[in-house]
Amino acid sequence: MMPRIRTLCCALAFIAVAGSSQGEEAYPTRPIRLVVGFGAGGPTDIPARFVAEKLGEALGQRVVVENKPAAAGMIAARDVIAQPRDGYNLLLCTHFEAINTAVYQHAQFKLDDLAPISLIAKYYYGLALANSVPASDFDSFIQYAKARPGELAYATIGAGSAQEILARQLGKLTGISMNRVPFRGGAQVVQELIAGRVQFYVSPTLAIVPQYEAKQLKILAVSAPERLKNLPQVPTLTERGINFVRFGWLGVCAGAGTPQPIIDSLNRHIGAIVGSPEYHAMIEKAGSIAVSSRPEELGKVMRETYEDAEASIREFGLQQEQ
Repeated sequence: MMPRIRTLCCALAFIAVAGSSQGEEAYPTRPIRLVVGFGAGGPTDIPARFVAEKLGEALGQRVVVENKPAAAGMIAARDVIAQPRDGYNLLLCTHFEAINTAVYQHAQFKLDDLAPISLIAKYYYGLALANSVPASDFDSFIQYAKARPGELAYATIGAGSAQEILARQLGKLTGISMNRVPFRGGAQVVQELIAGRVQFYVSPTLAIVPQYEAKQLKILAVSAPERLKNLPQVPTLTERGINFVRFGWLGVCAGAGTPQPIIDSLNRHIGAIVGSPEYHAMIEKAGSIAVSSRPEELGKVMRETYEDAEASIREFGLQQEQ
């Protein structure tokens, strides 16, 4: 009897392992959501849709982009975190998640609630100036602003946003003082900047290059360590004597606890997409950099973003209750 029992146990164990393996290999068996915390057509949405389309082709299932533009991306993050951690609900995560957990005392999530999968892009910021301001370069703008303390308005997207933190850091470094005007989204800011109702905006280059090329606004400098390929005529802040190199980033995350085989599979596919010439051409046209990563590398970037933001939020008194 013992050999027969042993044989039966081995058979059952084999079936269990095979079933588990088949379950992992079967992912995905239905469409996947990629939730984006900002509006359609913006600097997060465009690369998200590219990645979603190609990822769907690679996985054999649709990857549907859902835009939930509210609360500086927090609605999207809460949505994904509230869903089952099974790989069917992904987040186009950005530096906003790290900043939000530092800014808001009741953000309703923390960074540890997210499982990093891969970076998909890094981008630098441009210092956009309204054409109504009679300054043609960074130095003349600083002189103009210093002569008019509190008269110029700078735009932000929500309290404690990256745009506000960077504008305040620049103000401290250069000794200028401007008034803050908050907006709900970047598209609205750009239109107000073109109209001259706000004068200054620290923006991802993707959102302002088309208007700059159309001569609807000026870009005084960029926050990159060297001049960007698509803006070779625009100097860096480092060139102007300001030690200020800052970048934003985009990645793909899932809810913490998502099975590691699913994380690894998504990481491989996303890495291949980000490494493709087509993606490079699309992302670099706007001055961003196509970059993928291992999950732990994205996790490190998220923690570093939080630490930098938290220090500035403390310094400038930007923390909010919710």
